[in-house]
Amino acid sequence: MDFFLLSLLNGLSYGLLLFLLCSGLTLIYSLMGVLSFAHAAFYVLGAYLAYGLSLWLGFWLALLLSPLLVGALGALLERHLMRRLQGHSAEMLMTFALALLMLEAVQLIWGNAPVDYRVPAALDGALLELAGVSLPAYRLFIMAVAVLVLGLLAVFLRRSRVGLVLKAALTHPQMAQALGHDVPRLFTLVFALGCGLAGLAGALGGNAFVTEPGMAATLGSVLFVVIVVGGLGSLGGALLACLVIGCLQTFAIGLDASLGSWLGFPGPLAGIKVSQLAPLLPYALMVLVLVLRPRGLMGQR
Repeated sequence: MDFFLLSLLNGLSYGLLLFLLCSGLTLIYSLMGVLSFAHAAFYVLGAYLAYGLSLWLGFWLALLLSPLLVGALGALLERHLMRRLQGHSAEMLMTFALALLMLEAVQLIWGNAPVDYRVPAALDGALLELAGVSLPAYRLFIMAVAVLVLGLLAVFLRRSRVGLVLKAALTHPQMAQALGHDVPRLFTLVFALGCGLAGLAGALGGNAFVTEPGMAATLGSVLFVVIVVGGLGSLGGALLACLVIGCLQTFAIGLDASLGSWLGFPGPLAGIKVSQLAPLLPYALMVLVLVLRPRGLMGQR
């Protein structure tokens, strides 16, 4: 029971953190039709900016300012670089180049070694006991922030005037432009919002895991797995895929049993442990979804 509760908590917190990151990429793809290769780099930048600002201003102000700075950078890049290539296949190449530039800049400023970005003292330790299992306060904080962001996104997209105009521009951009709405400005807003969400995920996840340049490669490929599994452009699908992948990996990591004891595999396969297969599970899930449901769990035909 202890193993189940702890793994479930860790899986949900990891899945919700992954959703914070993937929701921005889903928004950008939904409106602009671009799978941004730079999204994981914005995540790294958010973590390092939060670390640098926390040394001067403390964790809470750093958590507030770093997503705003990352979002502002995203707006500038979209306005002055991405917009010039709108509608061309070179857009994705531009995001790839921007990712390399940002990661190189991070290494020039902060170096290649991991930085000492710590959980704030107020959230360091167990918050409560549930069935004999200590629930870390910071993991619960990540979950609460992710749920809050999910609620705000739902209200923004379904209830606000800007959200309704965005939905109109998604399917009929020329008509929205003819009705007097500044569609290019909406593109900039969405790109900035998506980058800001990636920065927020970095600011929250940088001290829960490890803040180092390789964190982009660790989560970068998983991003596209989530997009494919959940369904291109579906926020609900992205949430479902993130929770499934988070729990799947967390439970697998905690299992120390070998394949031989479970499935009776002979030879060298018998010594492979389930925990060793955890990094492969998201990609195996993606292959399975592509075979059985190519549009994703909640994607449109």
